[in-house]
Amino acid sequence: MAAIEVDGLTKDYGEVLANDDLTFEVAEGEVFGYLGPNGAGKTTTIRTLMGFQSPTAGSATVLGYDVTDESELIAAKRRIGFLPSNPAFDEQVTGREILDLHASIKGDERREELLSVFDPPIDRKIRAYSTGNVQKLGLVQAFMHDPDLVVMDEPTSGLDPLMQREFNEFVDAEKDDGMTVFLSSHVLSEVRRVCDRVGVLRQGRLVTTERIEALLDRTGKFVRVRVAGDVAAAAFELDGAHDVACSTTDGGSGSDGDGRESPDTAAVTGEPVTECTFTFTGDVNDLLALLAEYSVIDLDVEEAPLEEVFMRFYGDTDA
Repeated sequence: MAAIEVDGLTKDYGEVLANDDLTFEVAEGEVFGYLGPNGAGKTTTIRTLMGFQSPTAGSATVLGYDVTDESELIAAKRRIGFLPSNPAFDEQVTGREILDLHASIKGDERREELLSVFDPPIDRKIRAYSTGNVQKLGLVQAFMHDPDLVVMDEPTSGLDPLMQREFNEFVDAEKDDGMTVFLSSHVLSEVRRVCDRVGVLRQGRLVTTERIEALLDRTGKFVRVRVAGDVAAAAFELDGAHDVACSTTDGGSGSDGDGRESPDTAAVTGEPVTECTFTFTGDVNDLLALLAEYSVIDLDVEEAPLEEVFMRFYGDTDA
């Protein structure tokens, strides 16, 4: 049995078709990333799966329970952890009191373990919490009753980089123990670290569902390279290079953006310096062979931004 089954799910608000005929499954023990830019319809799907609203058409089950049947949904929620986007708690009470309330409803056998991982200041009143501390408290309440399925909407929003890494390691360990995780995100780098598969949503429609490795192979890398000399953009138009843009500056007067001379530019005094940027989906060995023909000053290779992923691979999808 799949942990989540969605069949033809549609949510039409009249002026906005937020979810349009969605069909997908999430397997037990899988970390499934629901990927898309803000406004794509991710939160609408989550609200429907959690029973906060009814679909206009179609059906969905979580852990085998029909999300439109109130009695079944109550039974399902005993086994589900949930973290909404921008969680909100009563600001007049402490984090401890919030956790006590949730414990009285669903249990808290993992509370102390989770507090040691995420460490929110539970004896401080919520009104004094930072955004990150609210998010950490939300993570503790989502997992503390040891659910079979956890549904999270933008779970690392507000977390600092160190806590984001802690979260990723925690999810990896939970997956190894058989927990199913469904998380939405608009950050590709976050999804790639923890997810097995992804569903890509665009304007309410599911564009693709595939293994994370396949998605990364298709999206490629964003490349920024600076080389000595006046080099035309055509020089970097090899197979797999997209949207090549180059600009050349006088090597003797380069700056780092705030008016100061850039040390690496000064190193090639008298020569112009060309900076080229592009997205690369080809064979990295071909790229390295090309760069070997030039005097490379510096090179940055990063994951392609999510916006470029959508423009390149899904821009022609009907809205």
